[in-house]
Amino acid sequence: MTLRIIATGGTFDKHYNELNGVLGFGESHLPEVIARSRMTIPVALETVSLLDSLDMQDSDRRKVLAACQAAAEKAIVIVHGTDTMRETAEVLGAAPSDKTIVFTGAMIPYEIANSDALFNFGFACGVAQTLPAGVYVAMNGKIFTWDKVTKNRAAGVFEAP
Repeated sequence: MTLRIIATGGTFDKHYNELNGVLGFGESHLPEVIARSRMTIPVALETVSLLDSLDMQDSDRRKVLAACQAAAEKAIVIVHGTDTMRETAEVLGAAPSDKTIVFTGAMIPYEIANSDALFNFGFACGVAQTLPAGVYVAMNGKIFTWDKVTKNRAAGVFEAP
């Protein structure tokens, strides 16, 4: 079994620019995250985009769907921004598939102290190998189906509606 990892950006992959204090995108952190996690399962990494999820358009969501449909792997983890993760998951959830697709992300960028990125990534990779086919969101130790999740912005967590 090989696990497909799809990068789309989001807070997870943002870099802090020390010169101007702005968070933005450079190279994905995922090669380092994969190495640091010491996973022994083979991984296929694909970068579809590096966007803030608030900047994602329907065309970007269709690219994520196409990447999942084209993937030979049956288990897929999508690293996505948390603000519109639910909207992209809905696009994938509406499409017929025999794959297990798990969305995850981070509230704090990977390279910032006390980030939840590494834990969320490892958790998502683990559950993607065990859940039945479907589309899920895995954040902070909880799993939700794509149609029964919402981001509680005030508390900074995902929860059932």
